[in-house]
Amino acid sequence: MIETLSQPWPWYIAGPLIGLMVPLLLVAGNKLLGISSNFRHVCAAVLPSRANFFRYDWRGQGGWNLMFALGILLGGLFASLALSDGVPIQLASATRADLAELGISDFTGMVPAELFSWSEIFSLRGLILFGVGGFLIGFGTAYAGGCTSGHGIAGLAAFELPSLIAVISFFVGGLLTTHFLLPLIL
Repeated sequence: MIETLSQPWPWYIAGPLIGLMVPLLLVAGNKLLGISSNFRHVCAAVLPSRANFFRYDWRGQGGWNLMFALGILLGGLFASLALSDGVPIQLASATRADLAELGISDFTGMVPAELFSWSEIFSLRGLILFGVGGFLIGFGTAYAGGCTSGHGIAGLAAFELPSLIAVISFFVGGLLTTHFLLPLIL
């Protein structure tokens, strides 16, 4: 069992399993799959505010979703501790070459040390990538009314036009960032 869990799963198994979460959540509890609303739930829980946006029954609306997010964190921790074999992440040689052109060459861990180290986080490049990028992701999620999982999995499964527009925007934004903005930052 551990051997099966520790290997990458093909898309035709992992994809349908993720996709089946949408009807399962709807049938089991009339819930929609998504993760971005947890930020609002946590803020409502720990930061008493007079803002109407944070004054609601977060326990009734967000309790299950917070457990879902906790499960994601614990699952990731379990996978990194119990299922990791210590072998560096496998990247295509073309991807390695493209990243090397941008100055990224250390692929010994799960993430490149040139980007994800304490010294790098507090640099100007780190401030742009993590600070500005994090703000833009948070703003975009609120502006789009959900995150990539909410729109891309649940919204598209429900044939919602706003989700289709959001997913197309996610892809266009990702392509533009990858090909034009990221080379300028790195």
